[in-house]
Parts: sequence; C-alpha cells; structure tokens
Amino acid sequence: MAGLFHPAQKSVMLPRMVSGALKLALLGLLAAQVAQAQKVTVEFDKSVDFTKFKTFAIRGGELNSRNPALTSNLVKKQIESDIEQRLTAKGLTQTSGDADLNVRYTFGQARKVEVETYPAGWYGRGTRAVRVPYAEGTLVIDLRDPSTRVLVWRGVASDEKTDPAKLEGKIDDMVKKSIEKYPPKK
Repeated sequence: MAGLFHPAQKSVMLPRMVSGALKLALLGLLAAQVAQAQKVTVEFDKSVDFTKFKTFAIRGGELNSRNPALTSNLVKKQIESDIEQRLTAKGLTQTSGDADLNVRYTFGQARKVEVETYPAGWYGRGTRAVRVPYAEGTLVIDLRDPSTRVLVWRGVASDEKTDPAKLEGKIDDMVKKSIEKYPPKK
C-alpha cells in the first residue's frame, strides 16, 4: 500500500480521512442532541397487574394550542390512530363498549422563552443575556382502570421546537415513544 500513493498524496489523504471521521463524530453528536430534544416520562401504579388488561377504548382527547395546525380534528384523528396502532401492537384489542382500560389524552403547545447568557465585554468578564423563543409541545396519555376509576399508567412526551407547526410532524414519534414503555417494567 505504501507504493500506491505518492508522498504528496499521503499528506492530503490523512486530513481528508480525519475530516471525514470528524464530520461523522459531529453528525453523531447532533443526532444525539436531536434525540434528547424529545423527553418521555412514564408514571404507573406499581401495585397493578398489567397482564390483566386485554382491551382498551379511547374515551376522549383534548387539544390545547393557539396554533390552528395543532387544534384540528385531523390532529385528533392522527393521535387516536397512533394510540390505537401502538396499543394494538402491544397485544391489546380496541373496543367501543366496556373495556379493561380507558384511554384519554391531552396535547398542548405553548410558546416559551428561555434566557441564555454568554460571556461578553472586555476579556469575557461581563455577560450578555439573550432571549431565545421556542415552542414546547406536550402529549399526555392516560390509561385508567374503569372498574376502580383510577389512573394506572401515564405517559408524558414533550418536544421543543422553534416552530410550533413542526410539532405536528412529531406527534407520531411522541405517541410511539410513550407507548413503547407500556406495559411498565417493575
């Protein structure tokens, strides 16, 4: 292999390979940050035997947003379809009558402002505060036991976006990541 490259080419090839590896590493870090932008938490009643639940019914949903793209019936249908698909994949059966679990969900979006500070001034001794607006979307999925009327499982997914309309494209992923954690591991 030593004879394949001219000495001048070797010096050019090494930075290109390092540059490619650096780009790949930076891309990996960027992907990790994007994945962390969506946060999912789950709460559940540890005393409940989740193996007894075989059926579910979606009993209602609420959309709370000032953005018309996030408050339409199409968004409700999308959320309900995603919940149905994910719970069915977990082995539950949807029913319109009496069910082992009643599903309710809430999706909301609010504009928030975060203040970030940076070193500024002579030799970085001062600080500069910058207001950074972003949109936060939160999807809450509740599973209730209708026989006891008690909440047995809750999945909360939140995502931060600079454009509220981009939250609409994240709803599938929010439902998926929440219901992936059902049934809970004790």
